[in-house]
Amino acid sequence: MSSQDETVQNLHEDDAQSAISVPDSGDAGEGGKLKMIVQLVKKCLGVKDIASMRLSLPASLLEPIPNLEFSHYLDRPDIFAAINDYDDAFDRMLAVIRFAATKDLKYIRGKVCKPYNSVLGEHFRSHWDVPPVLHPTDPDEPPVAQVLVTAPTASGLAPPETTYKNPSDAASIKSSRSSKSFMSGLTPKSPSTAATSPQQLADGDVSAQISQLNLGEPVDDNLRVVYLTEQISHHPPISAYYGVCPSRSVEMLGVDQISAKVSGTTLKVAPGSYNQGMFINITGGHGEGERYQVTHPVASVNGILRGSFYITVSDTTIITCTGGRHGQKFRTIIEYKEQSWLGKPHFLLEGVIHTVFEGDTQHEEWTKVKHVPHSRVAAVLDGSWRGLIRWKRVGFGSYPAATPSASSSPNPSHIALPSASNRSYGAASKADLTGPSAEFNTLIDLSTLWVVPKQVRPLEKQLPTESRKLWEGVTSRLLKKDFSEATKEKVVIEQKQRDEAAERKKKGVSFVPQYFEEDISSGVPTLTEEGRKAIAEELQEIDEEQGEAEAKTPRA
Repeated sequence: MSSQDETVQNLHEDDAQSAISVPDSGDAGEGGKLKMIVQLVKKCLGVKDIASMRLSLPASLLEPIPNLEFSHYLDRPDIFAAINDYDDAFDRMLAVIRFAATKDLKYIRGKVCKPYNSVLGEHFRSHWDVPPVLHPTDPDEPPVAQVLVTAPTASGLAPPETTYKNPSDAASIKSSRSSKSFMSGLTPKSPSTAATSPQQLADGDVSAQISQLNLGEPVDDNLRVVYLTEQISHHPPISAYYGVCPSRSVEMLGVDQISAKVSGTTLKVAPGSYNQGMFINITGGHGEGERYQVTHPVASVNGILRGSFYITVSDTTIITCTGGRHGQKFRTIIEYKEQSWLGKPHFLLEGVIHTVFEGDTQHEEWTKVKHVPHSRVAAVLDGSWRGLIRWKRVGFGSYPAATPSASSSPNPSHIALPSASNRSYGAASKADLTGPSAEFNTLIDLSTLWVVPKQVRPLEKQLPTESRKLWEGVTSRLLKKDFSEATKEKVVIEQKQRDEAAERKKKGVSFVPQYFEEDISSGVPTLTEEGRKAIAEELQEIDEEQGEAEAKTPRA
């Protein structure tokens, strides 16, 4: 057996060593929390990887939500489901970039928080029923979401000239499955919220935005997206996840593991060694056989000592397409620009989409935008990962000349972006990039989008190891602000996990995940028979509101 195989086999093992604890200050106010955070930072200084520490926090520092429920990538399941709507490979790459931009929308719309640490064997499952996005007749225009859309908000850093287009007035907009208009106005409705989870919208009063909130009209052809995740290792903390929209033949899966360390007054979070990114598989339809690997960038939590947290992103995201039809593929490199010590953060990004020829491996060395030869660039990207992101098609040999740009400019720093020119529609496919340069198009405006609430089975239907059921005692007490009792409930759960680990060690057995296979060395998890069964059950799940409506429907 190889050393890597042994590492995978022993990965799930836990031991009974005591956790490093941060004492409760007894002050549930902001001052008390800040004092505990400072103590935590001191304990973490010099630690190579905080994520691998046994760290026990007072319940008053935690958000009342389990980590497996909070840390997922389906904040916009409608954008995910639209990836395979396009018959052109270039359009599908744009769709994957669009989805990747939305996967952490919760950190744009909500506050930075610390959910509960997952325990070994804990799992979470949920689903969403969302109407399909609408596709404009102009293929270069972005799809239009039907739910949880507002006018651009200031917090999203959208450019002032960006305007909100009411899709009900746009006759050119069509749906891939339905041509009906989805807005008759901007009348707010209440979203269907999860049973015990806090609604993760903006941090603060959002009444001004809610007055413009559109949750969509009832649609007969809603798409169901389901999600399953399980904690498969406790030290180091690793979870496996799987999401799917069967009606659109698209699935996402991966292994979540982070590495974290304190650098100065900043907490830097990077992917762990088992985290090779998010994988998107297209199992049928236009892009059948394609797999997209989306790597994760480095995130930093800033403002720790002030108690005013905000996130910045650095490094790169690389999206690589493999499989599918023979021939040319596309690959994307997105760079997140480093923030200046002075002034406000601008949250800027730039990127390129470039061609990959079958059998060629040269591109594997290209990890920065500047590495890509001009002749291989198909499109450029720029904007803010918190707001408007746009893209521009460029032909072979028409890549703009290198020039510097101001640090506050949303334009890529290494190129001069020309003014918009008349678009050429002569190419049969956007993969034919030999024509004149096109104007900039909106890829996505994140300042208009909100997190879509998930649907979760009621507690009485859940298994003891399901996240909400497992943490019910802690959550209910935190919501009542009974922090002392919440901490006691939390300690009971943590101690039970240590006892179970000690018992496994005594018996000489290792933990075996229930829903995912043990081997995660490839970074791509595999569902077990129980995992496939759980997904099938979630696909058939009838929500309470839907069940009540069906019960009231007279039968012939």
